[in-house]
Amino acid sequence: MFDSEALTKVQSAILIAIIAVAAVGGSATYYLFVGNTSAKESIKIGVCSDLDMNYGKAVYQGVLLAAEQINSQGGILGRNLTVVAEDDDSETPPGDIAVATAALTKLLTVDKADYVISAAGYVQVYQDICSQHQKIFFSTGSLSDNDSQRVLDNYDKYKYFFRPQTNASAAIAGGIGGLLVLKNYTGFNKVAFLTEDLSFYSQWAEGLKVLLPKFGFEVVYSRLFPPGTKDFTSYLSAIEASGAQILDSAVLSESGFSLVEEYAERQSPFVMWGHIGLAAGSNFWALTGGKCDSISTVGYPVTAGYALTNKTLATRDAYMQRWGEVPNMVATNFYDIVRFVLPDAIKRAGTTETEAVIKTLETTNVETSSARHFVFTSSHDGYVAWAAPNVMSTDFLFYCTYQWQNGSQVPVSPKQLSLEAGTTYEYPSWKGPWSK
Repeated sequence: MFDSEALTKVQSAILIAIIAVAAVGGSATYYLFVGNTSAKESIKIGVCSDLDMNYGKAVYQGVLLAAEQINSQGGILGRNLTVVAEDDDSETPPGDIAVATAALTKLLTVDKADYVISAAGYVQVYQDICSQHQKIFFSTGSLSDNDSQRVLDNYDKYKYFFRPQTNASAAIAGGIGGLLVLKNYTGFNKVAFLTEDLSFYSQWAEGLKVLLPKFGFEVVYSRLFPPGTKDFTSYLSAIEASGAQILDSAVLSESGFSLVEEYAERQSPFVMWGHIGLAAGSNFWALTGGKCDSISTVGYPVTAGYALTNKTLATRDAYMQRWGEVPNMVATNFYDIVRFVLPDAIKRAGTTETEAVIKTLETTNVETSSARHFVFTSSHDGYVAWAAPNVMSTDFLFYCTYQWQNGSQVPVSPKQLSLEAGTTYEYPSWKGPWSK
């Protein structure tokens, strides 16, 4: 088990039938039995997310596909998996914590889920409920250091929580590492931040602004914009006037389309880098009519179609065949948990008993679709290895950047990944500081 205290603080069978669908207290319950194993004998994987919305749907589809594949191979310790899901409406504005709490409580007390999986943002509320019921909880609903710090501060209560991705401090470190790689490519050091006004993104930008000058960067512009913004004229004009060479943007909503399209239409004289959530999707090129060419964003090997591990492309193909679409990061994260991480832990424990599985999860080291070695830190976060300030190990990979080039996403950071793939960074087709 790798220590991450520093990071934390700085930082079969085919599906046969849907057996029952019941509306209870505003949420829907889905019992999905695969094969002939009864619910009493099976291991129940509980999904608690907004099943009608993007992230919740992705969670559900990733988990169900993994369960189907596990069951087709004989299950785990001779027991099949049953997927049970509750709709918590967590992505439906304005959000209702009472509905979400009721959904999770029902999943645990009525549906009798053995393990809980969720992308809902109510992480600490769900931590408390799962702790009370002593059930292991896998979550990507937040990157907040505070969530996993609870594991370090009160292990006995919060040891049930595992996050199969980085925490905020690791994301900031990843942001610095990525910009250092870009600096090596370009020689550019003048950075502008344009950040959607969401709590995690604003904290991420603030952390980078404080630390980047120590690495030879000059922050020349920084602004937040409201979610849903469609006109970026004033922002891009100001960034151009600031003399920025790099726009480090963080956008989760559909504003990403508008920002990228306007950037290309203006032919702004700086390169675009950062985290544009939708730009990581496989259909972003088509949806922007190719205007995303040269845009670089944090991405995911399964979505990008880059064979990072021996399992990456097989997962991508299976998901596309089952669901007719390319899996996103959320779908892949939870597919990996149910397909590789949890079965490994249960098999090594020789039991599904919670305390024993927690101990084997803490010593996980398996190949998944997104990591050559998937391991958890002492705070139960996904582990990122930094070999040097601008070099990240590709063995423990949760933070990489892909650039759109001629309709494909190619890895450009970390540098080792680019070297492995035989790719390099490309500038926009119009004139800029790279023309000199």
